[in-house]
Amino acid sequence: MIEPEFSSMSKTELRAFVIAHLDNKAAFRAFVDRFTSEASPETFDIPKSNAEIEEVEILIKQKLEQLR
Repeated sequence: MIEPEFSSMSKTELRAFVIAHLDNKAAFRAFVDRFTSEASPETFDIPKSNAEIEEVEILIKQKLEQLR
């Protein structure tokens, strides 16, 4: 089988290809590389107190509500 050109696929097409061809390691690597390269480099410290944990929980809940 000839490998498709993963770099020319949209994110949706690449994701669908990976799901349809779970044993294709090259497709999976292309998928991970694409999404990793586009991920935000921003990192966050681990919450150090109960107040910080509660603040993170509130922010997560707010973000989930925005996505609905």
